[in-house]
Amino acid sequence: MQTVKSGTNSLGSLIEAAKSAGDGALPVENWHPEYCGEMDMVIRKDGSWWHEGSQITRAPLVKLFSRVLRKDEDGFHYLVTPAEKIRIEVECAAFLAVRVDVEGKGEDQHMFFTTTSGDVIELGAEHALHVETDPVSLEPTPLLHVRGRLEALLVRPVFYELVEHAVERDTGKGVQLGVYSNALFFPLGPAGVHNV
Repeated sequence: MQTVKSGTNSLGSLIEAAKSAGDGALPVENWHPEYCGEMDMVIRKDGSWWHEGSQITRAPLVKLFSRVLRKDEDGFHYLVTPAEKIRIEVECAAFLAVRVDVEGKGEDQHMFFTTTSGDVIELGAEHALHVETDPVSLEPTPLLHVRGRLEALLVRPVFYELVEHAVERDTGKGVQLGVYSNALFFPLGPAGVHNV
């Protein structure tokens, strides 16, 4: 595996590319640079970013990196500019959803999630929620689609808040507990798991 060394300008060029793009969304899905290797950068399950064993504590820097982040068909995450594509490690999800706001009730309700990168995402057809459930422990891993193939992990208090708004529905797979947003039903786990 080719490794991008800390002595190269890759980190600096990634920062400059993100800065120069302004505040708008970046078309990272349309960039197809050559693969440059992997960088010792990790997004941990708790949402913290680490570079060469040290946590990146500057929120503006994390936000810059998150703007050039992409997940490809191979399942790996990359920091991408028009000139570079550098693989990094993501333990669970690229972002955390740290807040949910609910408007309305029942099938007419709308749910809005705020991520650690400051994005506000409305749960619906374009931004779906799916919950992976460990078959042994039954522990849920709730994931919200953000953009491209990137997802946000819902922090535990946010997931518990969803459960407070949940209703039972027979989905054809059995009775499932879930929430409505934009007139769509999103199960919070497999059929019957909420009765275990």
